Amino acid sequence: MIEFDIPAISCGHCVRAVTEAVHAADPQAQVQVDLPSHHVTVQTTATRDALVAQLVEAGYPPA
Repeated sequence: MIEFDIPAISCGHCVRAVTEAVHAADPQAQVQVDLPSHHVTVQTTATRDALVAQLVEAGYPPA
C-alpha cells in the first residue's frame, strides 16, 4: 500500500484524473481518495516512483 497527499485534488474530476494516472502505472491498482484531506491510498504492485511519475505527468504531484 502506498499513500500520498496531493494538495491539487479538489473535485470529482481530480479524483478521476488521479485514478487514471495510477491505472496508467498499474491497471489493477485499487485507488481510494479522501477528498477533504487530499489523501490518496493505492493498493498496487507498481513502485512508488512509477506512481509519482504518472501523477506528476497528469498534473497532480504528491506533496
